[in-house]
Amino acid sequence: MLKVNFLETTLTLQLFVINKVILCMNFLAHVYLSEDNFSLAVGNLIADRVKGKDLTNFSPMIQKGILLHRKIDVFTDHHPLFKECVSLLFPIYRHYSRVIVDMYFDHFLASNWNKYHSRNLKFFSNEFYDALKIEAENFLENLKNFSKSLIFYNWFDGYKTIAGLKLILAQMEHLTRFQSKLSASTKQLKENYMYFNKHSSSFMEEVIDFTKNEIKNL
Repeated sequence: MLKVNFLETTLTLQLFVINKVILCMNFLAHVYLSEDNFSLAVGNLIADRVKGKDLTNFSPMIQKGILLHRKIDVFTDHHPLFKECVSLLFPIYRHYSRVIVDMYFDHFLASNWNKYHSRNLKFFSNEFYDALKIEAENFLENLKNFSKSLIFYNWFDGYKTIAGLKLILAQMEHLTRFQSKLSASTKQLKENYMYFNKHSSSFMEEVIDFTKNEIKNL
């Protein structure tokens, strides 16, 4: 049983690496920013795993979610608060700093969830997972496996604790081409917790406003 679970985890994590580049893993933020629109959230969740030519395989609203995800990523990458956090980590983690900050911010979204949503995180997650199980039956195999693993390992809740975040980072670390020390980055999170929390909170206010406007124009 342990061997099967290990293989399942490894195969699933391989979906996050394309040409040895780690894809975005801040799943919770992208789903949250979809404003409780399930189809929009699905597109926002799977966007990094959908090639341009495959966009038309999905419903119009999921397509909009995929495009919204890409706009959020551009906004994030160019935002001064995000860039400050990346700069702080860059001397140690180099080009992996961006994905680490992505996951720091998801940690703060999960740990401060009641500030952002009226439903608790467990209820929100389970409701989304239940709907995703049904929707995933229409996916190609790679997206179907990704969805199953997201649900099985309850990644939304995993971000909530530093221990859970460290576990996800450790899994990613095994798949990087060079020594990334991803799991060790929880040390910097602990040492600069208030700094990252403050930056995350301020950033969330702005990305929420940005996304609301983008959704109106989809």
